[in-house]
Amino acid sequence: MEETLETSSRPLILVTNDDGIFAKGIRELVKAIHEFGEVVVVAPDKPQSGKSHAVTLDAPLWYTVSKFEDADRAYKCTGTPSDCIKIALFRIMDRKPDLIISGINHGSNSSINIVYSGTMGAAMEGAIHGIPSVGFSLLSFNSDADFAAAAHYAAMITERIVENIKSLPFLCLNVNIPNLPENEIKGIRVVRQSRGEWIESFVRNYHPSTKRPYYWLTGEYHNLEPESVDTDSYVLEDGYIAVQPVTVDCTDYGALSAMENYFDVK
Repeated sequence: MEETLETSSRPLILVTNDDGIFAKGIRELVKAIHEFGEVVVVAPDKPQSGKSHAVTLDAPLWYTVSKFEDADRAYKCTGTPSDCIKIALFRIMDRKPDLIISGINHGSNSSINIVYSGTMGAAMEGAIHGIPSVGFSLLSFNSDADFAAAAHYAAMITERIVENIKSLPFLCLNVNIPNLPENEIKGIRVVRQSRGEWIESFVRNYHPSTKRPYYWLTGEYHNLEPESVDTDSYVLEDGYIAVQPVTVDCTDYGALSAMENYFDVK
């Protein structure tokens, strides 16, 4: 028989991530936001970075109860971040959460990184189901990074959202936090996504037994509009937190009107 949550007057907050349930970022996030509602964690049982919005179709999913300080309930799941949201909504929980929070991610999800991000894949999965969702990321890939400032601002933003949950002007937010001490962060800016790209490189090595070549993906990020002051990349470099409203609608509306008669052929 499935375990369910008792009906509560407190906001119900579902938390996940893509670094795995044992990552420092998600632990610090829950510690920071648990006072604002009933917190249920459903997170991957291992790192799932770069999974974007992937779902598992070729293997069964498993979830088990997990110990998690400051959470009302916690489960670890064998799937991707999006799997975690799906199984939480349709199997684990007995009522729809008021808010979904993903993170705090170890590393940036600004600019084009949002396309690859499992953190934001989970947040956008929540938005697909009409649930206000936020992804938090700290611009540090260090597994033992100092999350004090990120957790502080995650709590501040979460509190603001919970207080205004019925009249939010957004459904999904991508929040990136510079890797700075709290007293050096200048504030919060609501901005657009910058245009950027990764210049990929593949490092070739050879398997010691078979001598076959194998490759590790590496790369360097290039900001394609470094002078634009209204982007996430710009404000992050200037010491501000970047808040980007995100939509799951992938329609190019400019092209939509321009192509009205484009294929009007007999």
